[in-house]
Amino acid sequence: QVQLVESGGGLVQPGGSLRLSCAASGFAFSRYGMRWYRQAPGKERELVAAITSAGGSTNYADSVKGRFTISRDNAKKSVYLQMNSLKSEDTAVYYCKAVSDYGLRDYWGQGTQVTVSS
Repeated sequence: QVQLVESGGGLVQPGGSLRLSCAASGFAFSRYGMRWYRQAPGKERELVAAITSAGGSTNYADSVKGRFTISRDNAKKSVYLQMNSLKSEDTAVYYCKAVSDYGLRDYWGQGTQVTVSS
């Protein structure tokens, strides 16, 4: 059974940090690029960060460049999003997504809530 389980969300003050984790199971994790998306209330889901299957290349939305870092550990079948200098506009549900290198189906996690508020 394929699973992507996000964790690490919560309530944090502006300027604070959180580290999200996404644990994968049931598929060949090392053959999938991984992405973090977020969706704020009333807004469309947006791509935040992406990392290739081997972890050699990353990309970020302009709004998070220099503040967020995506990484992965293929041995642990996990992807991470380190979020620093958080702002209120970072408040959203954060989702991880697995994107096949070979055109197979993609997988989504269930999401984790991040709230940045004083």
